[in-house]
Parts: sequence; C-alpha cells; structure tokens
Amino acid sequence: MGQRVVITGLGAVSGLGVNVASFWRELAAGRSGIRPFDLPIDDVKISVAAPIPEYDPDNYFTTEELRLLDRFSQYAVIAAREAVADAGLIIGEKTLGNAAAIIGSGCCGKHNDEIIFSHLYKLQRKRAHPLTIPKGMPSAAASLVSMHLQIKGPSFVVASACASGAHAIIQGMAMVQSGMVDVALVGGTDASFTYTMLKSWDALRVLSNDTCRPFCKDRNGMVLGEGAGMLILESEEHATQRGARVYAEIAGGGMTADAGHITRPTVTEIANAMKKALSHAGIKPGEIDYINAHGTGTPVNDVVETQAIHQVFGHHARKLAVSSTKSMHGHALGASSALEVVATTLSLQHNLIPPTANFTEADEQCDLDYVPNQARKREIKTALSNAFAFGGLNAVIALRKPS
Repeated sequence: MGQRVVITGLGAVSGLGVNVASFWRELAAGRSGIRPFDLPIDDVKISVAAPIPEYDPDNYFTTEELRLLDRFSQYAVIAAREAVADAGLIIGEKTLGNAAAIIGSGCCGKHNDEIIFSHLYKLQRKRAHPLTIPKGMPSAAASLVSMHLQIKGPSFVVASACASGAHAIIQGMAMVQSGMVDVALVGGTDASFTYTMLKSWDALRVLSNDTCRPFCKDRNGMVLGEGAGMLILESEEHATQRGARVYAEIAGGGMTADAGHITRPTVTEIANAMKKALSHAGIKPGEIDYINAHGTGTPVNDVVETQAIHQVFGHHARKLAVSSTKSMHGHALGASSALEVVATTLSLQHNLIPPTANFTEADEQCDLDYVPNQARKREIKTALSNAFAFGGLNAVIALRKPS
C-alpha cells in the first residue's frame, strides 16, 4: 500500500471566518454562517448565501499582488499560508520547496471573467487587460500558491465540480504514498459570487430561499458559499523525523463516476465510492464512527446519500453519526469537500461531531442519526468525508485517528 499519510497542517477560509479557529468554533457551536444575501449585485433572486464575513483583500495582499489574484486564488493563498504555518513549515526551506501543491476548483476565475465580460460587452472597450489570461486561467490558484509559498514540486489544479477538493486531496495522498513527494499541500478553492454565476445557479432551481437544512422534511435546496480549505499531507515517516504534530491519518480514498445523469446522483456509485475508500484504508464498515455527509439539502441528494449509506453499512448505519456541515458554511462548490475534510479532521482531534444545523423534522426517507442542531461529544476513531459532484463524479476520503 505504500507509506502512511498524515495531516500536519490545516487552513480554512469560509463563511464562518478567515481562519481555522473561527471555522471550528462556529461549527462546534452549531452556528450557521448563512445569512441574507446583501452583496451589491442587482437582479438576482437569491436571498441567502454564506459569503466570507467582512473580507477585504487589502488586508492580505499588496496592490501589486492583487493584479494577478482572482478571488479564488486569493482564498487559496490565504488558506495555504495558514496550513503551512500550522504545520510548522517555513517558506524558502527545502521541505516546502520540494512539496506538491494540488488545488481543486469547480469554477476557477469567475471574478476575472466577469470583469472582462463587462469591459468588452457592456462598456464596449476595445482591449482586454494584458493579465486577463494568467489571472483567470484554471491553473492560476496552483500557480499563485506555489509562487507565494515558494513550492517548486508538482503543482496543478484538479477540476471536478463539487468534488474537486476531495479529488485533489486523494491525488496528494497517492503522491505521498507512492514516495513521489514527502509533503503535499492539497485542498480546494472557489469564489462564485458573480452576476453570471448567480444568475446561472438561480436558473438551475436548486437553491433554497431561506436556509440549508439537509435531510429535513421541509428542506428546499442548497445555499451557496465560498472559500478555501487546505491541508498539509506528509508521509508518517517524514512527519515523525521533523517532530510534526499530527492531526489524523488520511487512511484511504475512493473515487467513482456515475456515468449517468449530469445532475442526478445514483445510489450504486456513491455506495461504491464509500466501499472503495474503506477498502483502500483497510477499515471495515462496522469500524466507522462518523460520516461528514455531502448533505446539500436538495430533495434528491439527501435521499440518495442516505440510501447509499444503508447499502454500505447495513445494520451499522443506525449506529453512525452523520452530519452535514454545509448547513453552516454553505456549499462552497469546489472548496466544500476540502473544508469538510478539515472539519472531519478536527472532529477526530476533538472527539466532537459538528451538528446538522437548522434541523427541523427528518424526512421519512432520511432515517439516520443526523446529529441535529447541537454538536455531540463522542470518541471518533475513524470517519468518512463524502463528496458527490455534478457530472456524477464521486470522491470519498477515509480518516483515522493517529495511533
């Protein structure tokens, strides 16, 4: 199987705050970052969202740096800086310089796109800004993370819609396991609060008009969020040699494709992704204590995920704690699955399961323990984090408490 892979650093930017401390504090308290949508964008019917609170890019970057940083790259760099510092790695030193930087994004540089569309089509300007391409290219987040942190190993972006962050984490895990790199900075980032994106999501008719309440009888859709989640992965041997603090082990990953409907998930392949993650990790279904669910709050997704959990875990499904942290940080698209792995990692560390917030009454077809409204103190030795994306792209990560 190769080397064991451990998590030694965490970073988070979300609707719950611009660091891991605020992210975990709000999750543990069951406080939702979903609030009335008051961004200065007209003609959008979306009434609630989970934007970054009081975010000012000038607090994190110079004017010169911002010329190249689309909003999705800004979030990636901020969360990456935090993860690197948390892991005790130093910019400019060999360990970080030889690391990989693998970043997931479902939307990429949409703010940059919006600016150029406005300049060319609305304002009828004749020329684009000369930095439009490097600022908005999908790989910009990985490139700028590598530049700001002086990472010179394998660096690239993974794009698989809402599973992008999880796919990036699994890719980093595989590279460390194989011995290709000793250290990998992995995660996801997205910033989709632009006029075009919001109008497009509105047209899809999957968004809630009040809040996100996964698995509830009266759920009425997902709520958009934004941000970035980043993790430092290392081989256990490398982490031990440098005396690093270990949060958890990334024990396994499972990936499947539905090869079916573009937006409607299937029970079979979601179940297979969980089975593959368990098999890769060498964990039996009965050993799992907690699942951080994909849990979008949409009518179809929550039922399908519940059915898949029953299929994989059988009688043990009734003993599992299952919660959706999207009820608090919203659906941050390509960043969501990375933020959820950060949340699951902290759950293992603190033996505390964040709740499914905004919970009212369970749907009859959603019959598991969803940890409603209040965090639960419970020993957690093993956990899964689920991510199921548009296009039928599924990624599940298995985590284990360090021995």
